[in-house]
Amino acid sequence: MAITAKDVATLRERTGVGMMDCKKALVEADGDFEKAIVILREKGLATQAKKAGRVAAEGLVAVCVENGVAAMVEVNSETDFVANTEDFKNFVNTVCKAVADTDPADVDALKAAKTASGMTVEQELQELFLKIRENIQIRRFVRMEGDIVSYVHGGGRIGVLVKLDTDLGDKANECGKDVAMQVASMNASYLDRDHVPAEVLENEKKIMLAQMAEDPKMKGKPEQVLAKIVEGKVGKYYSENCLVDQEFIKDGDLTVGKYVDKCAKELGGRIKVVDYVRYERGEGIQKKEDNFADEVASMIK
Repeated sequence: MAITAKDVATLRERTGVGMMDCKKALVEADGDFEKAIVILREKGLATQAKKAGRVAAEGLVAVCVENGVAAMVEVNSETDFVANTEDFKNFVNTVCKAVADTDPADVDALKAAKTASGMTVEQELQELFLKIRENIQIRRFVRMEGDIVSYVHGGGRIGVLVKLDTDLGDKANECGKDVAMQVASMNASYLDRDHVPAEVLENEKKIMLAQMAEDPKMKGKPEQVLAKIVEGKVGKYYSENCLVDQEFIKDGDLTVGKYVDKCAKELGGRIKVVDYVRYERGEGIQKKEDNFADEVASMIK
């Protein structure tokens, strides 16, 4: 029986499975829709597609660094139980290696990338789903080249990559690791003052002026005095939001920038932090908050 594009589209609408898998199932079922659905269910694809809408805010952040190439990925699951299984951890590491090896442009390209097993990342994902039956999402990734230091905190809750400009090679790693721990702990928004967008700074100044306008102690003060106060507040903003200006967590007498300079001087070379990326598992994902009492009540009804 000839399989038309309309047939494939109809099956896809009913199951949520990809076009190619729907076509294969219809060919195997000789055009019988119900049989094709059974085939897809047996493969687990239909269930996977349906579960894709469920919130996946747990999971792991993993990093891999080798031969001057570093990668970091966040892969989400529905529960922390699944995230702690060896199968899930192995999959996340496989995804990370695929990022490092293939330098994909986006998540779709990553899913199409081949792994060491000869399968694509997407095929590995489907194999994992058949084992755990949870929504799994490859959320994001980053790849860097150069002198990169990595740090993973909380068993995969937070991951950091820090890129250094250095002539010291591995000797700079300890310094870089300390900076990465700073990033993990203090979550700076920007690398330095030059990276703060002008519009962000202007908005902060407006907020500062508005706050002072509401403060009775500030009323009647000359504009030049208010300008000086704002200047001081801007300096504090930098010290809280710019990595190199932050107070170093291991030594409150130093900023991160001064600590890095100190390391470079002691080691007799050059060290400069030029970039960093921080991932925190599930950040920005709206988690579903279940009310147990309401759930029980709904079941009784």
